[in-house]
Amino acid sequence: MFRSPLLALLWLALLVATPARADLLVLVHGWAADADTWFRSGVVPVLEGHGWRDGGVVVAGPGGVYRVGGRGDGERTVYRAQSIAEAPLTLQAGQLLAELRYLRARYPDQPLHLVGHSAGGLVARLALVAPGAPRVDTLITIATPNLGTGRALQGLEVAEGRPFFCPGPGVDFLKEMVGGGSYRYLRDSRAALVDLTPVAPGNLTDWLNRQPHPDIAYYAVVRQGGDALVPAFSQDLNQVPALRGRATLYLTPAGHGLTPADGELVARILSL
Repeated sequence: MFRSPLLALLWLALLVATPARADLLVLVHGWAADADTWFRSGVVPVLEGHGWRDGGVVVAGPGGVYRVGGRGDGERTVYRAQSIAEAPLTLQAGQLLAELRYLRARYPDQPLHLVGHSAGGLVARLALVAPGAPRVDTLITIATPNLGTGRALQGLEVAEGRPFFCPGPGVDFLKEMVGGGSYRYLRDSRAALVDLTPVAPGNLTDWLNRQPHPDIAYYAVVRQGGDALVPAFSQDLNQVPALRGRATLYLTPAGHGLTPADGELVARILSL
């Protein structure tokens, strides 16, 4: 290839000195979940099988932002963002913003990708449109209620002790979302549930869906035919006025929860 040994040595030195691409991946959990949901569902183990290193959990608290656990940093590192899942989505977005700024300060030049599951996709979008948001290269949403969900209305009815629907759907809702039997989490989540109600003039999703979004790559993972909690049209980012025609759609045959197949799909999208 090289006629001169000197040129060959110079090429080898340049190759060694050039740092490998070090992508950052941040996973944002949804309502009634936490950062470990990504491990319990099998998503993080699958990503590790594709060469991603577990960077641990990034937490924004009163004392600042810190990282918990993980196996260190690598060429491609996946971090799990932690937020107060029952809090208003704007508060959760504030936590995510602090966590993203923490990572950007440590890695100012690396590509940064966001993946949000369910309400976590809305939290991620709120962070993206916030003033002074750090640069992000990709957003992948999974089963996200971009246009809200009627299930949030049912949750509010249960939380406020005014179930207007028949006992069957109410019981099913509790079993699906909080394991059945506990109203406390629903009561504590009232503000988050309000933010997740179907899009209507003046509510949070209506405002968010009309904000200018950054010029990045958008992907929407939609459960084929919808799932028990969020209809398919609401999961499609192309239904958002500000993002119409800008998102690549992936249909997957799964329920609302995360599965190892989601990890496979995320790894495939980020390898394109």
